[in-house]
Amino acid sequence: AVVSTQSGHYGRAPDEVKDTIYKLSKKGLTPSQIGVILRDSHGVSSVTHLTGTKILRILRAKGLSSKIPEDLYHLIKKAVSIRKHLEKNRQDKDSKYRLILIESRVHKLARYYKTKSVLPPN
Repeated sequence: AVVSTQSGHYGRAPDEVKDTIYKLSKKGLTPSQIGVILRDSHGVSSVTHLTGTKILRILRAKGLSSKIPEDLYHLIKKAVSIRKHLEKNRQDKDSKYRLILIESRVHKLARYYKTKSVLPPN
């Protein structure tokens, strides 16, 4: 009888994958970037199937997750770059409109994270 283990992904053990996640996180990569590297370079199609938990939860358990969520961070970054663009190009009406839309998404997402206690309620 063949005994099936959970390390069916190209001989990778869950502990090996977790160690790789910790190393990549200490280099400053985000959870989605870590997932892409694991998929493309290490042959791990799904960290969740292999380890039983998501990358962000693995990082949180070790205390390596960032203070603000990744999606909120990227929205804020995009809004800042559009504001910088509008300083030089004040007449760009479309960018002004897009900035309003992005900032409303930022506020909506921040409100959601405050209700889920991911962000402090201030």
